[in-house]
Amino acid sequence: MQSARLEDMFKGWFVGAFKPTAFHTDQCEVAVKSYVAGEKEALHYHKVATEITLVLSGTVRMLDKEWHAGDIIVLQPGEATDFEALTDAVNVVVKTPGALNDKFLVDSAA
Repeated sequence: MQSARLEDMFKGWFVGAFKPTAFHTDQCEVAVKSYVAGEKEALHYHKVATEITLVLSGTVRMLDKEWHAGDIIVLQPGEATDFEALTDAVNVVVKTPGALNDKFLVDSAA
């Protein structure tokens, strides 16, 4: 048996090939991500991983749409999105397979 604290994990990722992690694997990645209203992530995509986001609380914008608590968004490899927390929000994010260095920014000037 082992235990860990979420605040000690790498940006909320507690399963995956991160350091530190509560469970080390390259099969998937799992995170609980907390956001303050107004936080944003740039337009990006993954070449290898499918990313599943569950909005646990709050309201966020992805794919130019508002998502609320209980909504689940599944992005296949190559599908690009940006992200904005419209309110304070908590998301659960799963990526499969686990693929470090699989986040690619989209040049918005292109």
